Amino acid sequence: MERPGIAFVASTDIRAQQARDELVTRYGCADIGDAKVVVALGGDGFMLETLHRYLDRDVGVYGMNRGSIGFLMNAFATHHLIERLEAARTTILKPLSMIAIDVEGVRHEAVAINEVSLFRETSQTAKIRIRIDEIVRMDELMCDGVMVATAAGSTAYNLSAHGPILPIGSHTLALTPISAFRPRRWRGAILPDNSGVGFEVLDHIKRPVSAVADSAEVRDVVRVDVIPDENRSVRLLFDPEHNLEERILKEQFIT
Repeated sequence: MERPGIAFVASTDIRAQQARDELVTRYGCADIGDAKVVVALGGDGFMLETLHRYLDRDVGVYGMNRGSIGFLMNAFATHHLIERLEAARTTILKPLSMIAIDVEGVRHEAVAINEVSLFRETSQTAKIRIRIDEIVRMDELMCDGVMVATAAGSTAYNLSAHGPILPIGSHTLALTPISAFRPRRWRGAILPDNSGVGFEVLDHIKRPVSAVADSAEVRDVVRVDVIPDENRSVRLLFDPEHNLEERILKEQFIT
């Protein structure tokens, strides 16, 4: 097989920078505009940054862990990289589009690969009305916040908030409350991934709320709509024995 054009990118962590130097010395480094594969060196946070950076390009992203958890990363090694890339399995992720309207009426747009989250900004509990496909499903949720997570993001913050783990390819989204106060026993919902989710912030002057799409934050929102982004996708590459589907399945059996 023809040797692919590989571009190496790394986080600011010293281990990631050293790993990039080693790999560039061994394999060279293609110009990012000509690369067929981007090898990202760092942790999950840096992988998410890299996926956002190349969201509009037809390029596969292969991560190698030089960070902490590395759920989205493959194991780091300098040898046999070409063979690993040739054998890698591709996972296609479809992101979410967030449209947020703030108190001044300004419209903000952002893309989320993992989740869109709403958070209270003060000590006051947030009050949020939830619509699914323009039908009110919950008239008032009192909470610290609420999120919509993709399958890829379901093992991240969503899991920490006691949301469900969603298998890749399940075509579902997790709607998960963050410290729900009323209704206290509501644990969230699993939705089809083509659903449109609308959040209306009630009493937004007294109870201000911010909205975050992955790391893009909008303060003082009054309405947030989350819809599937049909025009974008990202390609993650994984070693066959550690593909993303298998990792998410294993995560459900960790005690």
